[in-house]
This record gives sequence, structure tokens and C-alpha cells, in this order.
Amino acid sequence: MYAMPKLEHFILKRFPKFLAGNLAGTAVDTLVIWLFSHFVFDGYVGKVIISPVISFEIANFVNFLICYYLTWNDRISQFSGKSFMRHYLAYNISCTGSFLLKMGMLMLIQYLTKWDVVICNLLALCVSGGFSLIMNEFVIFKKKKT
Repeated sequence: MYAMPKLEHFILKRFPKFLAGNLAGTAVDTLVIWLFSHFVFDGYVGKVIISPVISFEIANFVNFLICYYLTWNDRISQFSGKSFMRHYLAYNISCTGSFLLKMGMLMLIQYLTKWDVVICNLLALCVSGGFSLIMNEFVIFKKKKT
């Protein structure tokens, strides 16, 4: 039987799931930031700081659910409340770094271009998404050595 090399497996099997999960998270993030920045908050702090924080946290949970149950489910040895919380804690910690990267990029892009915060957010998500992929693959859901 043909054994799929690691990179080929990653590109054909895992990355499409990761991408689909991130697209779902991006849709959630974009919808929430749009709602909060246009209908809930006024001023720079509300629109450029608070709205992205709220949208990122909600999208973060959606992304984690997809990662845990779909993308990296073959690396979960036991599905339990303890396993879920342990992985979610690690995921949230790594997402803090990703979030800080996203916010830095969002504010830099917005400062340089003066574009709408939603567009800046989408561009910043591209950068932070790459960081998240690396953290998920090699830290949070790393393959256990047998």
C-alpha cells in the first residue's frame, strides 16, 4: 500500500481542513468586527481596539472547535472534557500571540493606508493565520512520538 509522505499528507489532507476552519473563523471575525465597529462602538478605541478583541475571541472559539473536532482530531488520544480544556488552554495561549501579531499588523496597515478597519483586519488575519498554522501543527496538536 502506498504510504503518503508527510508533506503530501499535510498539503492534501490537513491544510484544506485548516483553511476551511480559518475561512469559517474569518467569516465570523469579519461579521462580528463589522457589527461592533459600525453599530456598537464609536471612536478609535471602540472601533480599532475593542471590536477586534471581541471578534477575535469569538472567531478563536469557532476555529478551535474546528481544529479539535475536524482538522487535528486524529491527534487527540482521548476526547474528554479534560482533553478539550487542556487543548483549548494551549490554543488560547498561542492565539494570544497570534492576536498580538494581528493587532500590530491591523494598526500598522490602518495607520499607513487609512483603509476601513474591516479591510485592515482581513489583511492582518492573513499574517496571523500563518503563525496559527505553525503553532497548531508543531505545538498544540503535535504528533505524539510512538
